[in-house]
Amino acid sequence: MEPLDGAEDTVHPEVRAHINSLASALGGTSVDDDGQYQLGDDALQVLRDIKRWIRFYDEKTNRMDVARCIYEANLVQGDLLPILAQWPESAMDNKFKSRMALACFEVLVPLTWPMDRDEERMTVNHHRHMPVLELAQLQYKNAIINFDGARILHMAVRAALPSMAISNGDRTARDQGIIKLVLFFLRNVALISPPSNMPDEAQISIVATIDAFSCQDIFIFLLTLASNMGDDFRTEDATVMEIIHHLVKRVEVDRLFMEEQQLNKATASQLSAMMSKESSILNASKRKGPTRHNRFGTMIWVKRDDGKMSSLSGQDALADAATRIQKMDSNKTFKPPRPPRRGKKQQKGARDLGPPVKLKAPVNARLRSFVEEFLDSGFNRLFQHVRKSIDREAPHLMIYHRRQFFRLVAWFLEAEHARRQAQKRGGQQSDSEVGSFNLIAGVLNQEMFITLSRALHESYEMKDWQELAAVMRCFTQILLTVQEMADSGHDDDGEIAENVLGRLFYEEATHDAIANIAKTYKDQGFDYLDAATELVHNFLRILEAYSKQNVDMQVRTRRRTRRKKQAASQAGETAAGEESDGSANDVEKAADNSKDRKFNFRKFSSKFTQQGVVDTFTTWTKHYRDLNDAQLKRAHRYFYRVAFKQEMSVMLFRVDILHLLHSMIRGPEPLDKSSKMFKEWEELVRQILRKCFKKMQERPELIVEMLFSKIPRITSFLEFGHEIQTAKAKREAKPGAELEFRHTEERDRQVAIVIGAMLDRNESDHINWVKGVLTKAESERRSWAAAHEALPPVEDSVEVQDGNGEPTKPPIYCESLDSFPYLASHANTIQWFALTTPPVAQPCLKTRIYASS
Repeated sequence: MEPLDGAEDTVHPEVRAHINSLASALGGTSVDDDGQYQLGDDALQVLRDIKRWIRFYDEKTNRMDVARCIYEANLVQGDLLPILAQWPESAMDNKFKSRMALACFEVLVPLTWPMDRDEERMTVNHHRHMPVLELAQLQYKNAIINFDGARILHMAVRAALPSMAISNGDRTARDQGIIKLVLFFLRNVALISPPSNMPDEAQISIVATIDAFSCQDIFIFLLTLASNMGDDFRTEDATVMEIIHHLVKRVEVDRLFMEEQQLNKATASQLSAMMSKESSILNASKRKGPTRHNRFGTMIWVKRDDGKMSSLSGQDALADAATRIQKMDSNKTFKPPRPPRRGKKQQKGARDLGPPVKLKAPVNARLRSFVEEFLDSGFNRLFQHVRKSIDREAPHLMIYHRRQFFRLVAWFLEAEHARRQAQKRGGQQSDSEVGSFNLIAGVLNQEMFITLSRALHESYEMKDWQELAAVMRCFTQILLTVQEMADSGHDDDGEIAENVLGRLFYEEATHDAIANIAKTYKDQGFDYLDAATELVHNFLRILEAYSKQNVDMQVRTRRRTRRKKQAASQAGETAAGEESDGSANDVEKAADNSKDRKFNFRKFSSKFTQQGVVDTFTTWTKHYRDLNDAQLKRAHRYFYRVAFKQEMSVMLFRVDILHLLHSMIRGPEPLDKSSKMFKEWEELVRQILRKCFKKMQERPELIVEMLFSKIPRITSFLEFGHEIQTAKAKREAKPGAELEFRHTEERDRQVAIVIGAMLDRNESDHINWVKGVLTKAESERRSWAAAHEALPPVEDSVEVQDGNGEPTKPPIYCESLDSFPYLASHANTIQWFALTTPPVAQPCLKTRIYASS
């Protein structure tokens, strides 16, 4: 293809001519009417023709020529918005103007529709038009939310009001389409944001968007839809959720519920912290910064611990000992092999979230008011309906809606926590109905936990890391919310919290999934790492406290057991199978078997001391310069748990981990000493290094193992001095927890309780079997006693003595001779044979014979 010289060659000339002719036929500014916009003779049909061009040319042929021509013709700012401005609020009954407004929105929605950059499906036209159209959408958003002639967003709501006033059962397909059209338009306006390589302009920023949504009554419209979701609106749940998601996705919750003075104080403290960090960085760079003596060469000799000398060049070696050691490490010649070059996968969630948002005080107050009203009236209705749509896989849901659902639930749970904390700080006493946890009960039920668990497993298996991060954040906020319920001091909330925690911790599969997530982190990104470490920290902490309060806590395990075919019920099939395959009776089938067992927290927490989990938290700790106090505390508690609670400090005795811990305290770039966590980290590092030196004296081989990761066999040897005992001693099976009697000691009452429980579970066949066995044993015992009484007294008639003059052993008797007719008829013969047979030959008897005591 020949290179394009001008803009006229970017699209087909005929397409450009058609679009320009339609734009000119739509109307224009009137000279006679004081610059007012004047519609053409057939403006409504022109708008419909433009919509047909977009639908049947751009969308069907996968091109963007029509959208490019519309942008170059300035159709949105020059025609569509002035047409919408001619529809005043007093002319709601004017059908022509309402139709014109709907036709304008039908053109605006595809023009503002989000563009997906799929490298595998993009064509030459996409690469040619997409950068221009992205800038065009920014201009469209600027014109829509800042239009002086009318409130465009409010007009969109006015266009949907007649259809919304009709009941859900009486709405036609056209009414449903109008409501969806308006929602899509609001979604597109909220979604449009500057690209990552462009600065966030003030006129189209999220602050300006929130301000426009508040001033044009869009928040009231969203609250109306959310509070009536499920009754009057059913398929609009995902779009309403998506609009709210794009408005609050990067808003900091802790700053949202601050008053203006608190917000200014927090901003000032954050600024001072950044300035102190900047000054520390500048002071560190001054020691190695350029000076007027840098033109002179420098070489020094450094004496190492082993007495050898090393030469270093450069004036930065004169700074301090840590810099000299770091310079020697950087000059080492060994370089690990580079991994093969692979194309980095585009992370869809990175552009979806964007940078954090700093709200001004007026905008912050407006958004806070909307969030509080949404929590009070629409939270349960909206998210319960979205959760049901996700469970039934509704056709109107997109792939990314489930990720937005979990992310938004986590955000609003955190917002509810922040509101409670703000009320406590202000000393406000809310009434019982509003202040209870009933406002967020829609995401604390068993159905929500099932959806959460299924999403956790599916996203981990499908390696959808963005969705998994959202699920983990939702799981964390649910745990924190339930813990807050338990600590609220109300008896009802405490009982509900205990019940909810029991359900969350009941499935062992969830425990294993969290352990595997923490163990298999590789390069999923910082947001994923933050979510994983936060979930592990809170899950272990809350589970430990819950297991201490509930000593008899049980979890459900799923094991793979073996079962054979039922030969009795399938006699004919089994016989036919034996003719073809002689081993058909031995075919075993695997079946899922669930079993409750007593929970052991120490055994469970040992899963988080494996090398993979240690590496994950080590990777997290490497960002210690960018972490806040809460995030540093998270890593500190984990290392403390591994080293002291689990007594597996050898997992931390690796060169890179010890170097990281030392660098945090005494390195060239240590932790800020003004941080609240500095003292705790300093004490932890000191204790870990102390244990390391002590262990090196006990196990000299640890010096070699410090270079490698630890496997369980080596870990056991280094910690305890011996390898893991693989041979398991046989032990008696412990009875199930439900068969232990803690408050009943009488045997007859225990038997009565067991029989009653079995009858309640319809297990009378087991009781009949036990009765049959006992009856048979009793009859055999009675027959044996009768046979014993019928025998003549052998002791009086026979006296057999050995060489020592001691009498021989008394005669022996056969057990249950009635079941063996031949042996029963020859009982005397058996007794005589037992007396005369040497002791060595007695085990050769084929019948079970016992000596009488």
